[in-house]
Amino acid sequence: MPKVSSVTVPYASYLRVYEPLAAFPEPERAHWERYARRRDRPSYQDELRRSLADLVPTPPVPVPVHESGDAFVVEVDGVLCVCPWRTRLRGWQALGTLAEQLPTPVLDAVLPPVLRRQTAADYERWLARNPDARPWIRTSTWQVPLHWFVLVSDQERDYDRADRADKADEADKGEPGAAPVLRYRTPMVEARRRVARGLKTLREALDEALVVERLVDVGRWLEEFHPRSLVELDYGGLVHAVSEEELEEDHSAADVAEGIEALRTGDDEGAGEAYARLVERWRAVRDLQFAN
Repeated sequence: MPKVSSVTVPYASYLRVYEPLAAFPEPERAHWERYARRRDRPSYQDELRRSLADLVPTPPVPVPVHESGDAFVVEVDGVLCVCPWRTRLRGWQALGTLAEQLPTPVLDAVLPPVLRRQTAADYERWLARNPDARPWIRTSTWQVPLHWFVLVSDQERDYDRADRADKADEADKGEPGAAPVLRYRTPMVEARRRVARGLKTLREALDEALVVERLVDVGRWLEEFHPRSLVELDYGGLVHAVSEEELEEDHSAADVAEGIEALRTGDDEGAGEAYARLVERWRAVRDLQFAN
């Protein structure tokens, strides 16, 4: 059985981009340079707590009034790289997808229609002034989208069990030893190369499959960032939803790579076997959202 965490977090995974300081214009660059020297930088669970706390008041606050000045920070080959939270922007974008995820009566009870309309209008006005805005973080609940695994390789897999999670770096601090950590980190150039190669194979083998459309979308998103950025795929809160044994055995990136290679060489049986492993693994995780 999964270990129950004392921290209430959504079961979400994350795709993050860390850009070098040189990618940020002044005065934002100076802000992040100062920020990186802080010893009390918050963790992703702190961000989640703040977001959940905003939903408690009546009426709730679906999107922060002000943009977050926080970020995740990591050093790559001596270069400081930053992943801004941009919580307000991500909140607006997430609000736009809620209608596809929740029944209307439930959505209306949580976020009244008048509040949603006002929030959407605020976003439209803001976007008109900031047409090039994009988030550094993508989030998915109750799964890691399979096309995300195209960006990484099994050799980049970093798994720390709960009893060793205190080894996690500053970007993951805040709950040392509270849960396992499962993530992949890869240079931007590698992520883009894998997207291009994956798309070539998938287009030839699957034509207009949904996975092609989704991989095109994430590839375009990656093109918006500095070429020396770092890409991170983090299981985040999903580590609370499955057992450590299941995490230990989870090599989804290897399965995706095996499936794509099988398609490239015309091995339909091998591709089907790899896909079946992925479907079985991630269906079991998604089904947990409907469990008592």
